[in-house]
Amino acid sequence: MTTHGLDKKDLEESPFDEKASPASPASIEHIGSDSIEESDAYADEALQLVGKERTSQFSDEFNRKVRRKLDLLIPPLCAAVYFTQFLDKTSLNYASIMGLPITGQNYNLVSMAFYLGFLLFEFPTVYLSQKTRAAKYLGVNIVLWGAILMLHAVGTSFGAFFALRFLLGMCESCVAPTLILIITMFYKKDEQASRISWFYVMVCAKVLRYIKSSRIAQNGLTQVFGGFIAYGVSFSNDPHLAPYKIIYIMLGGLAIVVGLSVLIWLPDSPIHAPFLTQEERIAALERVRNDQGGVTNKKIKRKQIFEAFTDIRTWLIVLTTMMTSIPNGGLSNFSNLIIKNFGYTSRQTLILSTPAGAVASLMTLFCGWYSDRKNERMIPIIIALVPTIVGAAMLIGLNDSGEKGALLFATYLIGTYGSSLSTVYAYNASNTSGHTKKSTVNAMTLLTFSIGNIIGTEIFLPKDAPAYIPGKISIMVLLTVQLGISLLLRWINLRLNKKKLSQIEALKRSRRWTDADIQKEREKHAFLDLTDQENIYFVYTS
Repeated sequence: MTTHGLDKKDLEESPFDEKASPASPASIEHIGSDSIEESDAYADEALQLVGKERTSQFSDEFNRKVRRKLDLLIPPLCAAVYFTQFLDKTSLNYASIMGLPITGQNYNLVSMAFYLGFLLFEFPTVYLSQKTRAAKYLGVNIVLWGAILMLHAVGTSFGAFFALRFLLGMCESCVAPTLILIITMFYKKDEQASRISWFYVMVCAKVLRYIKSSRIAQNGLTQVFGGFIAYGVSFSNDPHLAPYKIIYIMLGGLAIVVGLSVLIWLPDSPIHAPFLTQEERIAALERVRNDQGGVTNKKIKRKQIFEAFTDIRTWLIVLTTMMTSIPNGGLSNFSNLIIKNFGYTSRQTLILSTPAGAVASLMTLFCGWYSDRKNERMIPIIIALVPTIVGAAMLIGLNDSGEKGALLFATYLIGTYGSSLSTVYAYNASNTSGHTKKSTVNAMTLLTFSIGNIIGTEIFLPKDAPAYIPGKISIMVLLTVQLGISLLLRWINLRLNKKKLSQIEALKRSRRWTDADIQKEREKHAFLDLTDQENIYFVYTS
């Protein structure tokens, strides 16, 4: 066995060097209906660098060094991508108050075009990403959408804007699934939620529609940055270049720069990571071996797609995404309008809405930290939703009070719900195995997210203005129901873990295996591209 950064004492204490009886070949019950040989034929690409059994040991210090190198490159690039995406996605909303020639019903249709492209291309894009080099595929899409965004400054007709927005949605549909997969390739389960929160903190809200007045309604750092940029550009009086064109040119150019950075520096997987030495690439793979999640596999497996659609946990995550996305669709459209109805001007509203981004950012970071620290996924969702429920209740109860300070505080509380989707991403990352199944579950999540946001735009109806009490009640009800769904999903995962543990104990007794034998079997299954249901050594995160 090769050792790295280990002294003699460490080597002697290593359980992998103990003389134990060799592990018997894995049986069918370990991996489902396929044999080890059949699994090898379609195994993970990680086996190009490492064997089915661990042959190299790395010290904790060396592993920390590798993780630091990963942290200096991957999360910052992921954050730049996510930050750019949602600035670009919300560019139409900025343009709507800066001289955009598309108004009325045509504006609504143009706004919808983005999500039509997003919805129609979500499943194709995740499978294209799987068949190609993930980071390169992502980078090409970013450069393309940057060019498409800049073309918005040229188009003036409804048809041109509709087509451009549709293409923009197609290009941007690959972002979240690809970033989640990249995080799972390089980070252990107890590191994933915090890393996802680091890039998700850039934004928390998505779908935007036009409602007569200023509504730059995002959360997270995008809201802070975008709000001030839009505020500054709104003072432009250039007769040859309308303010909305400046926004499109600036944001499109930024996207192209980010896309080129991704193409140059973001690694496709630990196997294809030029910034790591050969030894560090092996260490990066060995770091995630025990998580049983694998790294990458370019073969699309219909059996894994079927499992994704028949797994009850998948549909509970879909329901979770729907329950949190419908409020998101409403609040991201109407939160600024709600603030303006407290008696503020449009420009005051732009500034007063920015603290909500800080609140959302802090909650996202906290939930990511707590999720990894406590090895939890559903509890952080509950923590994020409770303040939103309280804030909605305050807006309802204080509606006619005239207490502008308390009402404004309530709108800031409402923003905490945004971090729930970040935790859903982390849940998918740490609770789904099998590359095709991961891609499918991520696509279903993002598809549901888009549908939920579209539905959410209808819970705040014009007839309910300016208080929108029915919409606020809807938010309270949906998120309260989601508290129960979160607890149910947590219970299911804990129950499945107990069931797998009992199967492993029964296997130890029947084959007279030691803990070292079980560990060797666990290592053998790590990179066979098995699903979480096929692999009894896979442990769910509650």
